[in-house]
Amino acid sequence: MTRPMYYRRRSGVMLFVFIVLTCANVRASPEDVADPQLQQLLTEAERSNPDIEAARREVEAARSRIAPAGALDDPMLEAGVLNVPVPSLSLNKEDMTMKMVGVTQRLPYPGKRELRSDVAEKEAEAATDNLHEVVNRVRRDIKVAYLDLSQVDESARLVEKNKRILEQFLSIAEARYAVGQASQADVLKAQTQLSRMVDESIKLGRERPMIEAELNRALGRVGAPEPAATRPPRVADAVLRLGDLQEMARSNRPQLLSQQRVIERNDKALDLARKDYYPDFDVRLSYGQRDNYQDIRRDDMVSLTVAINLPMWRESKRDPRVAEAQALRGQAERMYEARLNETNAMLRQQVATAEQSLKSVRLYETAILPQARLAVDAALAAYKVNRVDFFTLLDDQMTVLNYEIAYVANVVSRNKALAEIEFLVGKKLF
Repeated sequence: MTRPMYYRRRSGVMLFVFIVLTCANVRASPEDVADPQLQQLLTEAERSNPDIEAARREVEAARSRIAPAGALDDPMLEAGVLNVPVPSLSLNKEDMTMKMVGVTQRLPYPGKRELRSDVAEKEAEAATDNLHEVVNRVRRDIKVAYLDLSQVDESARLVEKNKRILEQFLSIAEARYAVGQASQADVLKAQTQLSRMVDESIKLGRERPMIEAELNRALGRVGAPEPAATRPPRVADAVLRLGDLQEMARSNRPQLLSQQRVIERNDKALDLARKDYYPDFDVRLSYGQRDNYQDIRRDDMVSLTVAINLPMWRESKRDPRVAEAQALRGQAERMYEARLNETNAMLRQQVATAEQSLKSVRLYETAILPQARLAVDAALAAYKVNRVDFFTLLDDQMTVLNYEIAYVANVVSRNKALAEIEFLVGKKLF
């Protein structure tokens, strides 16, 4: 059977468009995808997000503990009288009676102070890595919220565009109905689809404030700020190699680096616990002043003593401390392995999501959308000459809308996966 002329023209045009789009370079470079509005939001968050500020305070507190950890204990000052005879309570009758003032300083066993400083320093380094992790997480949250917001805005724009097209179809149907070339059902169907578009706009308008609330939370905003402006999402093109990304995460992700610092901190704490088997020293220097008695001159006296503690209670005090430090080190090592495995698994998931989304985006760009739009053009031309019913025309147009919204969803899915990969890797990549 010979096909109608408009079907032959449609097939030829669709093939031409498919070939052109397939051969053309339709990928966006990272510079094209960069959004000044998004960059402004990221900068604002680093200044005002309370989680970031709290992490900064934690770093300041941890750094302030380094110097005290390695410092000597405060010296002890003592004063009193020695060898006072009980019957007379006189300060000058007995040769050994004296008024005394002294200073005692505890000196830890060599190496303990350095280990205490090392423990505090590793804690400060872990806090610094935690700060970087918080910053990266906030940046990820802002990117995801911004992408969701741009998806809603672009979907609303597409719905509004489709609404205008349906209004044109309604005008055509009404004109044809007026001259008896179309049925009233065509007009009613077009009006129903227009009402559906109004309902979709209402739904999208309801979603936007919820996403804005999440964005404002990540930004640390209070009150009722102005709605954030977005631009249509554009797909970011990037080469993803899972092995390289996993190695990069091992070397750069702050969460993993922080866990490594905890392991190193617990190594130092274990060494410090073992040092507790050795005694500390108390050095005491005192000066005794003696009063003269009649014509007898008495010299003042100076005393220097050294005392040590006796680390006798090994089984009940020191051995359990060493066992605790060993357990904490083992715990930190297992936690690092768990976080590393979790990061690798999440990277695998996000790389798969990014690649599948990109394939869908390219398919929509090169085949699905061009073909669907040509189908609408062909159906409209055929409807005007009574070769296609109005319901087919409306169905083709609604199919285009659904494909356009699905295209935007895949673009956003791709970019959200890249944002998640950057967070997992711990550095800016795209």
